[in-house]
Amino acid sequence: QVQLVESGGGLVQPGGSLRLSCAASGMIFGAEPMEWYRQAPGKQREWVARISTSGITNYAESVKGRFAISRDNAKSTLYLQMNSLKPEDTAVYYCHSWTGNWGQGTQVTVSS
Repeated sequence: QVQLVESGGGLVQPGGSLRLSCAASGMIFGAEPMEWYRQAPGKQREWVARISTSGITNYAESVKGRFAISRDNAKSTLYLQMNSLKPEDTAVYYCHSWTGNWGQGTQVTVSS
């Protein structure tokens, strides 16, 4: 079955950077668009970024210019480079496949 496993979360100070990874298995990774979502405490899950099979990217306005989504099809891995992090970026970050699979999430906390 499809497995998506996120990693790379942690505690970072405002203005800092983190790189999240999502390792995929049980699917033809290169054949599906992939996305990142996040869910802050007490809030609904929100879409963050999308990358197509050809590498075209789209971002939520709140992260545009600070976050970068990428993929390595040879490694079946999705990435999210997060720069200039703000306290409001604190959330559990999830990767999502176009066919509806979710990872378990990785916690990102931005705090001084």
